[in-house]
Amino acid sequence: MEYAWHDLVGNLGVAIILTTYALVQTGRMNMMAWGYSATNAVGSALIAGSLVFDFNLSAFTIELAWFLISCYGLVRVFSNRSVRPEAG
Repeated sequence: MEYAWHDLVGNLGVAIILTTYALVQTGRMNMMAWGYSATNAVGSALIAGSLVFDFNLSAFTIELAWFLISCYGLVRVFSNRSVRPEAG
């Protein structure tokens, strides 16, 4: 198996999502903060982008859903005018 640049992009996305999850589990990141949704959106976009080169429908579907839900979370954080968005 050849390791191409898009594999690196996908693995970077995986690392971002796993790091985010670990930070939440260890109490170092707030799930309600904009940073949580932002890093999940970036990570899933990188994974989905890598799938364009070696397509897998199931993996693409979950990454698209993860991305859309993360974008919804960002919209919620920034549209709630009564609460100032928390950092990271």
